[in-house]
Amino acid sequence: MKSENAHVPGLDGVRATCHRLWMQLYDDLYASRRALAAFVVIGIGWASFSAQMPVIKAQVGVGDGFWGALVLVGSTGALMAMWLAPLIYRVLGTWAMIAGIAVMLAGFLLTGVAQGPVIVGVALFLAAMGSGVSDVLANAEVSEAEAASGRNLMNLNHGLFSVAYAIAAVSVGAAREGGFGPFAVFCGMTVVVALLMTWMRLPDRRLPQDGTDEATGMPYGIVWVGGLVVLAAFLGEAASEGWSALHLERTLGGGPAEGALGPALLGVGMAVGRLGAHMIGAAWPPMRVMIAASCLAGVGLALVGFAPNLNVAFIGFLLGGFGVSVVGPLALGLVGQAVPARHRLAAISQAAALGYAAFFLGPVVMGFVAEGFGLRASFYVIAAIMLVVAGGLLPAWSRILKING
Repeated sequence: MKSENAHVPGLDGVRATCHRLWMQLYDDLYASRRALAAFVVIGIGWASFSAQMPVIKAQVGVGDGFWGALVLVGSTGALMAMWLAPLIYRVLGTWAMIAGIAVMLAGFLLTGVAQGPVIVGVALFLAAMGSGVSDVLANAEVSEAEAASGRNLMNLNHGLFSVAYAIAAVSVGAAREGGFGPFAVFCGMTVVVALLMTWMRLPDRRLPQDGTDEATGMPYGIVWVGGLVVLAAFLGEAASEGWSALHLERTLGGGPAEGALGPALLGVGMAVGRLGAHMIGAAWPPMRVMIAASCLAGVGLALVGFAPNLNVAFIGFLLGGFGVSVVGPLALGLVGQAVPARHRLAAISQAAALGYAAFFLGPVVMGFVAEGFGLRASFYVIAAIMLVVAGGLLPAWSRILKING
């Protein structure tokens, strides 16, 4: 008796397509494996912090405005590290990304035991500095892999960052419900991260020995305006990551597990958006995708601010994560594609440093607006910024890219 599948027209074609997509995904993962390990580790680290922010903040005993200032101090570490990432690579070579992750781990472990604001500020400075170096080097490594393979890989790598972030956030919420404190959670995170660090040794790529070659011919307009686009995208991401649990628990009365669902759903939305863009959206015009995504992010974050209950807020975080997901990776990818190979690490470093100013400005915006007008107003402000990006900044960047193209 013949198999029933033999009579299904087109089944062999479907199988062939699925096999081709799987092999392409495997090739893409392998091409960017070093960067991928770093993105996953950074996602685990910051999810472990964000999902515990209410208890860490209570442990320190400060208000919203002061807490925002503490996170602001910590974020200066990321900004400094991103500007200095090319120099750090010259000094540490192939071990630079591993060293950055090690510093990040030390910062988070110190955060778990810190009782006063000064220690927390130092701890967050170390965590942000370590992850900042590793993030720039990972993005540059993805850009190199894109140039070598001819494939767009940014959304894939940032998408798996989001998957790791979501899984870690849910796991931390379960750990908090089980009675585990911050230091115990960070210790468990360290074990997982240490296993992945073995993948992160970079290839030896020679950089210019002075600043002359880096400066000559660098299209600063493309790099810096692109960095502002990344800034806006990461501001939307940082606002939701860092303050979602607090909003859900304090404003809407959720428990620890429900609070952890905020960053988790944000991560799910971002993962779906980025992986979907990698698998089926690679042929779409990236500028149009970023404009539409910025609008969706604005709507989602506005819904979070408006939310009368937890379920509406969950939908808002999901939409906001889906919308904001592709803007930063696509912008960084365009920066890497628009500059000569010799400028790639410097360009990614500068654009990422501008973008990660979101983690410098975000605590200020969220903390002080929340102090004066409540957390709902803070999310309205971030939503408005995303809509301004869609209507003004992205069209302006598109014109600059065409002029320099």
